[in-house]
Amino acid sequence: MQALGVRDLVKDFGKFHAVKGVSFTVDEGEIFGLIGPNGAGKTTTLRVISTLLQVTGGSVSVFGHDVTKQADEVRRMISYLPEDAGAYKSLTGAEYLNFIAGFFRPHHEEREAMVRHGIEIADLAERIHDKVETYSKGMTRRLLVARALMVEPRLAILDEPTSGLDVINSREIRALIKGYARAGTAVVLSSHNMLEVELLCDRIALINEGRIVEAGTPSELKAKHGVTNIEDVFVKVVTA
Repeated sequence: MQALGVRDLVKDFGKFHAVKGVSFTVDEGEIFGLIGPNGAGKTTTLRVISTLLQVTGGSVSVFGHDVTKQADEVRRMISYLPEDAGAYKSLTGAEYLNFIAGFFRPHHEEREAMVRHGIEIADLAERIHDKVETYSKGMTRRLLVARALMVEPRLAILDEPTSGLDVINSREIRALIKGYARAGTAVVLSSHNMLEVELLCDRIALINEGRIVEAGTPSELKAKHGVTNIEDVFVKVVTA
């Protein structure tokens, strides 16, 4: 089943054309990578999908729901983790997860179950009961990934999900993302870590100057450009 359909998406900011006719689809259970250099339009595209920015032209649908006309329905099905996301520093990690769970699970028992799930994902041990202001960048990121995944979205939109994490924590988060995809969650992922993109993504689209300039599976892209890794594909396409 198609989870996400982006068709001829255009997003302008005044006279600046940030996204210029981008099209791609993502299926249920698929991990799709949207990658590109800074300023290429990938974060703008993710924000449009997340209903945070209005569409200038074209269309975006999530499980058949238009992000402009049916934004409330879309928000119930998605979870968005921005690269620059933060958590309330005056709360403990557990309190923060409980606060977020309240928006999704009004009943006490369901909310508690969601928070327990979030605590498992965050895997911060006793530090989950410390205030967020005492957390390292990596600990905060684990908490935020937990916040994004504990709601069990049908579509997870993850911008730099392992930013600030060490190698071991990054591997654990990648395993979590793969597990959610295997269970049916569609994932749109953006990362500057090309190894991570290659390890995680079923398909990849390269965006540059507001346009999709290359797309395919990691193996297809490497074979097409005669290279051994996605980083080399990225450099060849972007600097061509």
